[in-house]
Amino acid sequence: MSTLFTKIINREIPASIVYETEKVIAFNDINPQAPVHVLVVPKKEIPTLNDIEAKDCEYLMEMYKAIKEITKDLKIAEDGYRVITNCNSHGGQEVFHLHFHILGGEALGSMVSSK
Repeated sequence: MSTLFTKIINREIPASIVYETEKVIAFNDINPQAPVHVLVVPKKEIPTLNDIEAKDCEYLMEMYKAIKEITKDLKIAEDGYRVITNCNSHGGQEVFHLHFHILGGEALGSMVSSK
């Protein structure tokens, strides 16, 4: 079964794509948590951070390159931004296809839990 992100990659469902290469796609989050909220996704289905293998390095490097380009293009690189990835249910992962969230466009609050 393919993930929601694979369906976006395959153009089976629409997304607001902001960046794309042979190995990576990035699009605006449909439920943004900041003025800028972009998801950066490898075009290979890697379920979680725990599932990364040595052969996936090229996808990870391409993801970091995408983050650099996207934040520069969206003019948030200089002021700053946050990159987050969630892993498994306790980490808040909802789509089991590795992805990074880029959050920015305003001063972001503390990472301290409210619990």
